[in-house]
Amino acid sequence: MPAKPVKNDPISELWPGQSVPLLKALHILTHNGGLNADSRRKLKQVQHLARLVKPAIDAALAEKPEPVLADLGAGKSYLGFILYDLYFGPAGRGRVAAVESRAELVATARRIAAESGFDRMDFVEGTIAQAQTGPVDIVTALHACDTATDEAIQFALKHEAKYVALVPCCQAEVARTLEGVTGNLAQLWRHPIQRREFGAHLTNVLRALYLEAHGYKVRVTELTGLEHSLKNEFIYAERHQKSNARARAEFEKLVAETGVRPALLTF
Repeated sequence: MPAKPVKNDPISELWPGQSVPLLKALHILTHNGGLNADSRRKLKQVQHLARLVKPAIDAALAEKPEPVLADLGAGKSYLGFILYDLYFGPAGRGRVAAVESRAELVATARRIAAESGFDRMDFVEGTIAQAQTGPVDIVTALHACDTATDEAIQFALKHEAKYVALVPCCQAEVARTLEGVTGNLAQLWRHPIQRREFGAHLTNVLRALYLEAHGYKVRVTELTGLEHSLKNEFIYAERHQKSNARARAEFEKLVAETGVRPALLTF
């Protein structure tokens, strides 16, 4: 459980066992151990997601001797590092593979991992669609922008991951598609601001249905308070069967009624 924070004491906002040198290397903590407003938001987001993903990691560690978690669109690998520091490191087994397309971020992350002694972390340079990680048990994607979340879903299916944890961001693709769609429901997205919001909502509804169609039990909830992130929807899925015909029918019906062609259908 996280430590109870003490006002104006940044270290008190860390969880027991969290590495202060690691958080300084990630620039979440300053050199003097402080937290600015932006870093505090990042820390809270990652801590909340770490709490929500913990049951999947615990289950994977119980099911397999060396489970693998793939963090997709990893950026600076905040999430991967903190999950390793909190869970995989203390467990003494399991691996974290961070996939990121920007070479400079991968190089920095590899250096931090080496300095931290995180020898069961791998950093894969490339796109989500092309990443070669080997078998994967858990897939995470924190704020993977626009259709990158769809790529993360396809990655999870391709690798038959049992657990998927997604925090989507910048869902603009469906909103662009809706701009040219007419029909009985078109009043829902006639105005640009409503089209943007409705498109983002529809995107995540379709993602959840798509995962359910492929045999996952899906829960959609809030990641953290809106003061920490406006992109706040959390999609958690655990696979129980190969497919779900009823969910697939609902997915296809919703696509037909709204007239959209989401990226999920193009892979």
